[in-house]
Amino acid sequence: MSFLRNLLPYLGVTGRVEPDGSEHVTRFGRLLRYCRARSPRWFAGAAAVALCAVTLCLPSAYSTEWPGPTRDVLGTAPTGGDGEESEVIDVTGVETHKDSGKLLLVTISANGVPGYPVTNLEVVRAWFDPQSVVMPREVVVPAGQTGDEYREETAKEMTSSQDNAVKAAKRFLDGRGVDVSGMKASMHVDDIGGPSAGMMYALGLIDKVTPQQETGGETIAGTGTIDAEGKVGRIGGIRLKMIAARRDGAAWFLAPKSNCDEVVGHVPDGLRDVSVSTLDEAYKALVAIGEGKGESLPRCAVK
Repeated sequence: MSFLRNLLPYLGVTGRVEPDGSEHVTRFGRLLRYCRARSPRWFAGAAAVALCAVTLCLPSAYSTEWPGPTRDVLGTAPTGGDGEESEVIDVTGVETHKDSGKLLLVTISANGVPGYPVTNLEVVRAWFDPQSVVMPREVVVPAGQTGDEYREETAKEMTSSQDNAVKAAKRFLDGRGVDVSGMKASMHVDDIGGPSAGMMYALGLIDKVTPQQETGGETIAGTGTIDAEGKVGRIGGIRLKMIAARRDGAAWFLAPKSNCDEVVGHVPDGLRDVSVSTLDEAYKALVAIGEGKGESLPRCAVK
């Protein structure tokens, strides 16, 4: 026992007295004294805080979305990582014309999808952001989908959307006496996938081929899928896309009629929505806006 009593001071469990009469306590001893001064409830609280911190840093089972970038389909966009830019819509085989306005395709950005993980902390922060949306991941992507599969699917949807946009635009132009037999068009927008830009691609292609200044210098945004016949279809995330449109200077927003239930009551201040269901309606709306007659166009309404 005397051996243990003599050993304890050197283990830092108790202090030892130096020759000059001062007491020396090791770091471990100070830590032990600190812990002895705390109640079990304090330790339980500290453990809970530590557990919460670890949990917040773990990957989440939710997905977050927020307003993404926009692109002017009448202008240029970065290609690759070298800083170079190319025409968003490249047209050959026909004469093209410039338009002083802008036609913006709109996107949403997302985390929590395959290849883009999100932590619980980021999800909590998104809950309190009025410009973000939080959803269970299974609502956004199929369970078990890999990052490669996700990128392949969105790229395929974008390619199909662009092909349909070209077909619909050619059909529209041919119906108005424009010779499009030799026309070829390709779309160049990096890091944007999905089918929702189809209508804006078609409008942009028509605008570039026709001599009329359809936009009248206005900045007009829109979204909607399109098929080869020119039918405009429903898309996801339209509320966030309207926020992105207004943020980037759009005063007008062409919305699929099938999305009107999500549009009503959620249009940002300074943005005027227009309901369209076909490419023909979208083009007529574009021309009316360019001529200063946009206020007569149909708005989304509650059924």
